[in-house]
Amino acid sequence: MTQKKALVVRGGWEGHRPVEATELFVPFLRSNGYAVRVEESTDVYADTAELADTDLVVQCVTMSEITSEQLAGLSAAVVAGTGFTGWHGGIADSFRASSDYLHLVGGQFATHPGKEPCERRGDESDNFLPHTVTLTELGREHPVTAGLDDFELTTEQYWVLHDDLIDVLATTTHPARPWQPWHRPVTVPAVWTRQWGAGRIVVTTPGHSLDVLENPNVRTVIERGMLWATRTASAS
Repeated sequence: MTQKKALVVRGGWEGHRPVEATELFVPFLRSNGYAVRVEESTDVYADTAELADTDLVVQCVTMSEITSEQLAGLSAAVVAGTGFTGWHGGIADSFRASSDYLHLVGGQFATHPGKEPCERRGDESDNFLPHTVTLTELGREHPVTAGLDDFELTTEQYWVLHDDLIDVLATTTHPARPWQPWHRPVTVPAVWTRQWGAGRIVVTTPGHSLDVLENPNVRTVIERGMLWATRTASAS
């Protein structure tokens, strides 16, 4: 049996701790039989031969930039069957200037609403809100999230813009608070999958900090997402 190959690509904004965050999951991949290669930049995406031989790409690159050649390589690999997954800003807030990347992933970070102004202290906790991640009907049956219950988090609550080609496994709802400009609650995807050509994509929006990534529910979703997104036999 051929050993599965995973490529971990990390970098971008250091606030999301790309090295420490990805190191949480490398042992999981190795224990599940993957040969793991780690790259500190997106230059590898332009190596079409390397990507063609890769079964799963795990990306943790917040913001930053991607060249047209790199994105073309990544997109072609996914279309041909390479899985693509990640969490939080490392996949949903990557390469803001690239509309083609947004088209690939199907959803993009717009904001994370903050606390009431009088409660803010001027640090990142100003954006940590208690909220619920609610499984959808599909999510209660899907291999990535089956058997999980709705769960609570106090961390950044991502508001994402998205299209209808994603399959939403879990949502979160932003209430209409008096100090915010919107006038009714807004429900957005928190976990989704996307079929792109022969490739599978999984996006998990919680994951701002290491403690959130170590939350049993979040970690389960990310780890199952890696396994599910990996190139299938039909995509070989």
